[in-house]
Amino acid sequence: MTTAYVDGTYLPLAEARVSPMDRGFLFGDGAYEVIPVYSRRPFRLDEHVARLGNTLAAMRLADPHGADEWKAIIAEIVARNPWDDQSVYLQVTRGADTRRNHAFPLPEVRPTVFLMSEPLVTPSAAQLASGIAAVSAADIRWLRCDLKTVSMLANCLLRQHAIDHGCMETVLFRDSFLTEGAASSIFVCKDGVLLVPPKSHLMLPGVTYDVVLELARTHGMTHAVREVLEAEVRTADELWMTSSTKEVLPITSLDGRAVGTGQPGPMGRQMFAWYQDFKNTVMRNG
Repeated sequence: MTTAYVDGTYLPLAEARVSPMDRGFLFGDGAYEVIPVYSRRPFRLDEHVARLGNTLAAMRLADPHGADEWKAIIAEIVARNPWDDQSVYLQVTRGADTRRNHAFPLPEVRPTVFLMSEPLVTPSAAQLASGIAAVSAADIRWLRCDLKTVSMLANCLLRQHAIDHGCMETVLFRDSFLTEGAASSIFVCKDGVLLVPPKSHLMLPGVTYDVVLELARTHGMTHAVREVLEAEVRTADELWMTSSTKEVLPITSLDGRAVGTGQPGPMGRQMFAWYQDFKNTVMRNG
């Protein structure tokens, strides 16, 4: 049985309820985080809590808990669920008002806090061996993609665009520059250099994005954080998608055309090995 948390109460997920007047339900007025847990140890919890706080501040929504309170709630959710490796979903909305009104409730209402957990499922051996297919699309999202909000319709449409074409991810371009994937960061390898766009309001500041760059620096992989042209993506030697659940997953086909040789490349294989070593020596030890 999966245990969830709603506004101070731990209960079976199937019994969790929020008001239909909740602004998260009516307007997508909320923030969320997804926290990977390895061997029951949340990874980079401080960074996830800080990112949540940044999103809430930008939304002008007071954080309902301090950092220590969040850590205690997350630890309890992890303890109450059966998997050693988990993906903890945390959501805060502005709460339930008595009427539907675009303006913020006045006086303020109590925010709604919801957490749940699922097993953390990483790519299969077959996906790692052959890579995955992706399609591309124009980035139709709003101009604050750095905020991790629950207003996810554009991302859902873009991800479904991939599914409709038998692919796993959609690579996004805005004004002929790479931004990210519908649900991932995108890294590009060209002429022996690892390329990735810099953090900005047009992309989510991913925790796995940070890990990959740290590993590149630690192990001396040549890399550059700069704007990446669409043309560079389409002529890349390797493409990777990265996220807390996908880790480092090679993209070997984009819009029906092979990326590089059409097989996972040497830089991606090396980064995957470094990532797995980091996961087993650091992530699993807190």
